Amino acid sequence: MAKKKMMRKPTPRIVNLPCVFCKEEVEPNYKEFNILKKFLSDRSKIIPSLYTGTCMKHQRLLSTSIKRARSLGLLPYVPEA
Repeated sequence: MAKKKMMRKPTPRIVNLPCVFCKEEVEPNYKEFNILKKFLSDRSKIIPSLYTGTCMKHQRLLSTSIKRARSLGLLPYVPEA
């Protein structure tokens, strides 16, 4: 008897979301932590570009900016209880 091959679930791709940073022609900056909070989940994890719609260039800059803001104490590493 042959084993059945497990099928992966398709990723929930949200299509045609414009990149917020390309649309406004700005770059993500660690000093603007109020904007960066929108890209964090309720568990203070960085939301992937799959769900936010940011392009790859700005997603890389966004993650770097969030990490800088965290190291300076502007954003939390863990959610507040």
